[in-house]
Amino acid sequence: MNWKLIVLGGLAFYIVMFVVSMPSGMIVHEGLLDPIYRAHTEYWRPELNQDPPDMAALMPRWIGVGLLGALIQAALYGWVRRGLSGAPWQKGLKFGLLLSIVGCTMMAGWSGVFNLPEKLWLIWGLEQFVYFLPGGAALGWVAEKVAPEGG
Repeated sequence: MNWKLIVLGGLAFYIVMFVVSMPSGMIVHEGLLDPIYRAHTEYWRPELNQDPPDMAALMPRWIGVGLLGALIQAALYGWVRRGLSGAPWQKGLKFGLLLSIVGCTMMAGWSGVFNLPEKLWLIWGLEQFVYFLPGGAALGWVAEKVAPEGG
């Protein structure tokens, strides 16, 4: 496995998703889903139930888990990219599509365990595509620059 692909590709993947999450967070989580979140406070961490929510307290966890996940996903991309067709960014986009579909299937399963409104699961599932498609395209582009497939 190529460490440049994992580290630099994973960072690109994470950074693009983080940037996309800023407007998405305001629109989706502080807008569309806020009434649902408020109606189901028992499911959220205490920091999120404060008024105002203490996002800074959770940021180290979110960043740490996000970075670790991005590095693992970049490693997975390194394993499967040969099976994807197209330009490097298209391969990454297809990888992002695969991640989105897998994420949605996981959420469908969790919806049978956690008694949360269907709208929540639907929007969280759709949001997967908003993050993983551009993140995957960036991953594919950077991966080819730092660790060419034929190299």
